[in-house]
Amino acid sequence: MSKKEHKGLRAEKQTDALQRFGVSMNPRLLKRFDEFIATKGYVNRSEALRDLIRKNLVEIEWEKGDKESLGTLTIIYNHEVRELSDRLEDFQHAHYDNIISTMHVHLDKHNCLEVMVLRGMPGRIRSLADHIIGVKGVKHGKLVMTTMGTDID
Repeated sequence: MSKKEHKGLRAEKQTDALQRFGVSMNPRLLKRFDEFIATKGYVNRSEALRDLIRKNLVEIEWEKGDKESLGTLTIIYNHEVRELSDRLEDFQHAHYDNIISTMHVHLDKHNCLEVMVLRGMPGRIRSLADHIIGVKGVKHGKLVMTTMGTDID
């Protein structure tokens, strides 16, 4: 390997290395941050800070709406509402390119929980989720947004 190739590898490794930086913080805020860390089970402040940054980057990605993303939609509904199960299933089949997986759970004699994994542009995912949540007989629904993971090392 030439010296030039070796230097290139070394530079590549340096860009992937973690970088240290200092953070100044009010003592009360730091105390609350440390309590948050303990509650969530983080092993150190660095990992907690990285996760908070990632969370905000995902939210920004969703707000911009220009990258393919993922979401999970959880709904609770009464399966005895006339034709509701069929309507939900038909809608999922009609949007198979965006609703890529579902899990169905029987909660009791009347109520079901369904979790759907949605993939697509954020606006499309929101639109599909809003439609499903708005179907008569759906008691509750919640969309959780996430990213494809490519830009949040």
